[in-house]
Amino acid sequence: MRRVYIVVEGQTEQEFVNTVISPYLQGFGVFSITPVLIRTSRNGRGGMVNYQHLWNTVKLLLKSSRKDFVVTTFIDFFRIPNTMPRYEECMAKASKIERVEALESAMNENIGDRRFFSYIQLHEFEALLFSNNNGFAYYFPEECAKRTGNIVSSYENPEDINSSPEGAPSKRLLALKSDYNKVLEGNLIALEVGIMSMLEKCPRFNRWITQIIDTCKI
Repeated sequence: MRRVYIVVEGQTEQEFVNTVISPYLQGFGVFSITPVLIRTSRNGRGGMVNYQHLWNTVKLLLKSSRKDFVVTTFIDFFRIPNTMPRYEECMAKASKIERVEALESAMNENIGDRRFFSYIQLHEFEALLFSNNNGFAYYFPEECAKRTGNIVSSYENPEDINSSPEGAPSKRLLALKSDYNKVLEGNLIALEVGIMSMLEKCPRFNRWITQIIDTCKI
């Protein structure tokens, strides 16, 4: 069974991989899952302001000649940098899903290694938290939880929650609860929501997790 490296933007995604994704994958015999923060400088880690940083991080992982591992990404479409490969061409696509898929294809081609496949979360990590209202009902004040419940019921697919600056999932949460802590509360909420709800409600996220499992069986 192969080892999996998941390149992430920040501590929120890093913790999410460790506490939610990894235990689920272990149920399929994938026991070595390591989140890797994007390397922004010799000592800096985290953030996605320039594609070159992501490229450097991925290429460093792929430098090994070993074949028993795969590398993938878990990055947000929201505010993705315009330094991504073929950015203008990809962003000219008609729908957001087409844009994301084009960006993933361009990244796969740019990296050019069979051990690598990209994944871009539509629109960002917080979209997954809206798969049900369980986490918000548990951790947010009652009035805030009622409003998140309205958002949950308004979207059959949480990945469709739009990416306008004021409408992005994280911005909606901050508007409801100004002291929302992305790293701590975000992952506590994710645990209450549960990965099964995320897989059921978020088709792109489901396909990525399935791709990891299927690739590790090869």
